[in-house]
Amino acid sequence: MTQLEVAYRYHTPLSEATMRALDNVRDVYGVRRIAFNEAERIVRIEFDASRFKEPVIAGLLRHTGLDLGEQLVLA
Repeated sequence: MTQLEVAYRYHTPLSEATMRALDNVRDVYGVRRIAFNEAERIVRIEFDASRFKEPVIAGLLRHTGLDLGEQLVLA
């Protein structure tokens, strides 16, 4: 199992419906952790790279209604 973490900036504040949908993403096998920095509007997600590629993770997040912007470079 190879763990990766990606971060994205998002544009609109988190709604209650988006938060409920994100809870469902947490239940997806291979997604280990989702963390938010609401002040800077950044979401970080840790996942099993042997199960998912980054575009799939971005798609899961967009499907929740999260208005994703650019992917951030993690140092």
